[in-house]
Amino acid sequence: MKESGVKRSAQDLHGLGIRPAQEVLWNLSPAELVEEAVKNGEGYLADTGALMCDTGSFTGRSPKDRYIVKDAKTADTVWWGDINIPFSPEKFDRLYDKMVHFLQDRKLYVRDAYAGAHPDYRLDLRIVNTQAWHNLFCHNMFLRLTKEELEQHQPQFTILCAPEFEANPEEDGTRQKNFAIINLSKGIILIGGTGYAGEMKKGIFSVLNYLLPQERDTLSMHCSANIGQDGDTAIFFGLSGTGKTTLSADPDRGLIGDDEHGWTKDSVFNFEGGCYAKVIDLTREKEPQIWDAIRFESIVENTRFYPGTRTVDYTNSSVTQNTRTAYPIYHIDNAVIPSRGGVPKNIFFLTADAFGVLPPISRLNTSQAMYHFISGYTAKVAGTEVGITEPQTTFSACFGAAFLPLHPTKYAEMLGRKMEENQVNVWLVNTGWTGGPYGVGSRMKLPYTRATITAALKGDLDKVRYTKHPVFGVEVPASCPNVPSEILNPRDTWENKEDYDNKATDLAAKFVKNFQKFADDASEEIMAGAPLVEETA
Repeated sequence: MKESGVKRSAQDLHGLGIRPAQEVLWNLSPAELVEEAVKNGEGYLADTGALMCDTGSFTGRSPKDRYIVKDAKTADTVWWGDINIPFSPEKFDRLYDKMVHFLQDRKLYVRDAYAGAHPDYRLDLRIVNTQAWHNLFCHNMFLRLTKEELEQHQPQFTILCAPEFEANPEEDGTRQKNFAIINLSKGIILIGGTGYAGEMKKGIFSVLNYLLPQERDTLSMHCSANIGQDGDTAIFFGLSGTGKTTLSADPDRGLIGDDEHGWTKDSVFNFEGGCYAKVIDLTREKEPQIWDAIRFESIVENTRFYPGTRTVDYTNSSVTQNTRTAYPIYHIDNAVIPSRGGVPKNIFFLTADAFGVLPPISRLNTSQAMYHFISGYTAKVAGTEVGITEPQTTFSACFGAAFLPLHPTKYAEMLGRKMEENQVNVWLVNTGWTGGPYGVGSRMKLPYTRATITAALKGDLDKVRYTKHPVFGVEVPASCPNVPSEILNPRDTWENKEDYDNKATDLAAKFVKNFQKFADDASEEIMAGAPLVEETA
């Protein structure tokens, strides 16, 4: 077996059953991986120095082809269903053997890394790739080892990722040729038949979402986080289109991370070493931090160049709307390194309410915070996805249902406990519509949204009078610096108050209907946070 690169002297792939392989390249530098990728025909260099690659027929994750091995460890702990699809240990072992045999004749790229910027909560990783650009993706997205750490590295989880290896559904028990299978007992993730690099990132996130709450009393969160000059940490939850990236990217605050974090007894820490951002219609004016981060070492996925140039055309969606970039977090000027902050003082649930019902900002008690956390509400409007012609409610438990191995109430109960132990404020922020629903009202102005968040962070909203929303029960401030008082109560912005009442009741009913699937496992304290839809009706 031909080997090169940098590795711990005693390490090899024999423990994985991979022997021999054509060639194994260990922990190559970004420059070496870019050279390999270009030489292999995996991508092209853009004029910024970024590597442009395609992910093949899969331009996003495939949730229906993501499995967890059901065994003695997971049978009674995993939240089984459409999100966590069981896979038998026997079928996993057979597929693993087939995949390892496939890898024996390949050139392999191996990366040692870790997840979790807190030294007491890190998960040591090894990733084996058949493609150089996938290994560069892992260099960017996971945390990077020092030379001293590499000599002590003992991987706790291993990812085998081979897009060229396809399963036989009839023999292997998969739904299709592609698969992502997590074995929590053996510490292995198998990914095959798909070139979408995000499967690796989200596979490890799912692992941490299982391990940390159960074994380390740590709340794992799908959120962004930043920190102020006085050391105050803030957390931002929100689904796509709610403004999470925009609102957490504050030039006056340091960025802890943009996607995945853990909350321990004494801190919030980033799971990752990079950012994986959407770039469709990206401009320097709209997202200067992301724009400037796309340089050498960075990857752009499924984008296209302007004809005759090596300049990326970010308006081009001919491959997919889900064009992305992956870059190391140190490409962001105000990134906090190491990516840690103290216990949060403020948490923001961002929602783009297309029905114009929710206030621009409101304060939640513990019950309401747990209820809204499990609900994970936003709305999609016309133009966001094919086939959507009018606003549609969207609920994703804990703002990341696709990555939750445990029942959502487990995460919500931990959130509620940490809120009370640390006296944390939780705010519901509507970045959607005011003065009426989509098509009638207008989108909340970004300066007003920024002003409400700034006021909450500075403590200005601790000093104002509040009224309770008649349907959702949340506390609505009567005033907020730099925000017109007439928009703070959404009912006042509607010309027809009866229409508002009807729309508010209708939205509340959607919350209640969505929550029915969680109700049997939810405590009385969580249920106390539900909207007052029945009384109002």
